[in-house]
Amino acid sequence: MDAIRIDVISVIPGFFDSPLDNGLLGIARRKQYAEIHLHNLHDYGLGRYKQVDDSPYGGGAGMVLRPEPVFACVELLKAEREYDAVIFLSPDGELFQQPMANRLSRMRNLIILCGHYKAIDERIRQNLVTMELSIGDVVVSGGEIPALLLMDALVRVIPGVLGDSESALTDSFQTGLLDSVYYTRPAEFRGMKVPEILLTGHHGKIEQWRHENALERTRQRRPDMIAEVEYEEFRKK
Repeated sequence: MDAIRIDVISVIPGFFDSPLDNGLLGIARRKQYAEIHLHNLHDYGLGRYKQVDDSPYGGGAGMVLRPEPVFACVELLKAEREYDAVIFLSPDGELFQQPMANRLSRMRNLIILCGHYKAIDERIRQNLVTMELSIGDVVVSGGEIPALLLMDALVRVIPGVLGDSESALTDSFQTGLLDSVYYTRPAEFRGMKVPEILLTGHHGKIEQWRHENALERTRQRRPDMIAEVEYEEFRKK
C-alpha cells in the first residue's frame, strides 16, 4: 500500500515540527504509511518582505490572506501530481467527524490549507478549495491546530499505523456510538471492583456487555447519536 501524501500549506510551518516527529504522526511517518510535507506560504509571498496578507476591501478589523501566494503554491503542487482534495480548515466548513476521517485515510494525495489572520480571500475558496472542514463551533488562531487534529485522526485508521489495528475500529463513533468503559489491573482498588463479567473470559458475553454499556453511555451523553442510530436501523427494516 502506497503511503498517503499530505502537503500542508501554512504561514508558520515550524508549528508542526514537534508533533510530526513525535506521537502517532511521527510513527506513521517512520513506518512510511504517511508522507507529510510542509510548505511555507511566505516562500510565495510578494515583494521584499514576502507579504502574504493585506487589509480587507470595505474596511473592518483584521487582515486577509492574499490570493497570489496561495494560488502560486497550490498550482505548483498540482503541476507535480493529482490531488484527491484541497482541504481548507474553517469554522464554517462541514463538521469533521469520524466517517470523514475514514474516507480521507483511503485517499492518496491531499493538500491542507491552513488559514490565518481574519480570513482568506474568497477567490481562493471558490477556485482552489474542494473541501472545507471545521473541527467544531470554535475559532482558533489559525488552521495549524485543526490540521494536526485532522491528520492524526486519519492516519490512525490506516492499517498498520497502530500496533493493534483493531483498536482504531472499536473507538468511539466508528459504530455510531460512544465507546464503552474500560478497566485494567488491579481487579479491586480502594474497594472499587471491576465488573465481574469482564473477569469471566467469556468473550461473547463481554462483547454484549460492552455493546450495552456503549448504548447506555451514548444515551446519557449524546442522545443525538442514539436518534441517528435508531433512524438508520429503522431504514434498514
